[in-house]
Amino acid sequence: MSPEPTNHRHRQVRDVVFVDGVRTPFGKAGAKGIYANERADDLAVKAVRGLLRRHPGFDPALVDDVAFAATSQTGDQGLTLGRSIALLAGLPNTVPGYAIDRMCAGAMTSVTSLAGAIAFGSADVAIAGGVEHMGKHPIGSNADPNPRFVTERLVDPAALNMGNTAENLHDRYPAVTKERADRYALASQRKAAAAYESGDIQANLIPVAARASVDGETQGYQLNTRDEALRPETTLEGLQSLKTPFRAHGRVTAGNASGLNDGATAALIASSEAAERLGLPVRMRLVSFAFAGVEPQVMGIGPVPATEKALAQAGLTIDDIGLFEVNEAFAVQVLAFLDHFGIADDDPRVNPYGGAIAFGHPLASSGVRLMNQLAREFEQHPEVRYGLTTMCIGLGMGGTVIWENPHFDADANGKDAR
Repeated sequence: MSPEPTNHRHRQVRDVVFVDGVRTPFGKAGAKGIYANERADDLAVKAVRGLLRRHPGFDPALVDDVAFAATSQTGDQGLTLGRSIALLAGLPNTVPGYAIDRMCAGAMTSVTSLAGAIAFGSADVAIAGGVEHMGKHPIGSNADPNPRFVTERLVDPAALNMGNTAENLHDRYPAVTKERADRYALASQRKAAAAYESGDIQANLIPVAARASVDGETQGYQLNTRDEALRPETTLEGLQSLKTPFRAHGRVTAGNASGLNDGATAALIASSEAAERLGLPVRMRLVSFAFAGVEPQVMGIGPVPATEKALAQAGLTIDDIGLFEVNEAFAVQVLAFLDHFGIADDDPRVNPYGGAIAFGHPLASSGVRLMNQLAREFEQHPEVRYGLTTMCIGLGMGGTVIWENPHFDADANGKDAR
């Protein structure tokens, strides 16, 4: 056995804070999408540059690490994204970086991985984010799933198609009907439209100039300031008439699920000490985080055990949570989560600005979008002490991060504080 080191220092876990987060507008994947002619890494660079421009007094040389996620780590989403984006964004050569893949929870894992480094004292300030160009790299592109998954019955074949897993979730939770899913989707669209009207989404949106296409030919640039997939004109009748592509007479449609999208997010996180020393704002404090595995064929239920783990780590219960940002990969997945915890479909604490059904879901980027929205909501709700961001993850996982509101005031507005 190796002798005990004689001069080591015992490290204490440090508080980690969310300083700021931004994102690009999310585009529709495909030849007609707003980012059809853009590179994925360039979208990420624009997010990082936009993030740093919001803090002109901060020296980028103080960034200790950069973690960037993509689900399809190939082409312009490959080449050790964190490092390549740091270089392309103009950060000093001294700033290292790395890539992450946890499918839809990529950006969330970028944040939690770097948070661990900050808490341990290996970093003071870091940039975390995610990018996905699903127009160029559809989910699973260039992947070669091992045939043992199916031949040895390690997973149900449905686990390799996210739409099928959502139909399976409907089977398992028959109380989550198609009508409920459609009504939830309609509410998401309406809340997103209202959030745009009030300016709450634009607060963390970085306008992106992208090469525009007309009839397949590039025609100069256009400035994109809104998510392309928004459908404020959505009606319940229209949703009910949509086809169910994953199963005949099924319940999952293009209207009650997130779309195929392109986009990028970036966040600045730090130790509380570093934020104070550098004069950086604190928009949220990290309380706990957890990831959990579930049966891959019902991957949408993953947020339930992940949330239970994160709550247990924090010594909290679901009743302590005053705001929820739940990624809307599919309406059924959100509704199953709400049913498990006894939360109403229309509870105002859940996705107050709408969710991925309206904004879009560029896979690995979405985790920071959830954090951006929660941070904004914290500013508007000082009576809320704790909130969480949670999402389901392909191949049967879930991830949850619990945050504390630095603006918390138990006496705010005379409301019942959570």
